[in-house]
Amino acid sequence: MANVYDFTVKDRKGKDVSLKDYEGKVLLIVNTATGCGFTPHYEPLEAMYKDLRDKGFEILDFPCNQFANQAPGDDDEIHEFCTLKFGTEFPQFTKIDVNGDTADPLFAYLATEKPFDGFIKWNFTKFLIDKDGYVVARFEPTVDMKDVRKAVEDMLG
Repeated sequence: MANVYDFTVKDRKGKDVSLKDYEGKVLLIVNTATGCGFTPHYEPLEAMYKDLRDKGFEILDFPCNQFANQAPGDDDEIHEFCTLKFGTEFPQFTKIDVNGDTADPLFAYLATEKPFDGFIKWNFTKFLIDKDGYVVARFEPTVDMKDVRKAVEDMLG
């Protein structure tokens, strides 16, 4: 795989989505959970999305129940929680695993490109992708969201 545009993922209804559809945009790819101590990250993520999407920015949300079962429920229940509680409008995809033998190929690639001991450590790990589809930064969930936003704004110019 040359970059993220080579991957196809499934939307929350199970339909294939080519990441090539996002070519030319700055992306923030995030594994999320609805019952995590970092769940409030949805608020600054949505604010960033609303402020920057017209400048060529997209957030791609991949719920993950792999860490302490913090994303229970099916894709529709997770989506409803996020839209009602945080007003999220950015694309949300089907729930996936991000580690181990069952890891989604996209996240296996992301973790290889920007590793943290070779795997994703927790929910709300964020990968910043440039307009050419290359992974340029990784932000652990403990990184201040202001720093994440600054990196995104710098990439947008």
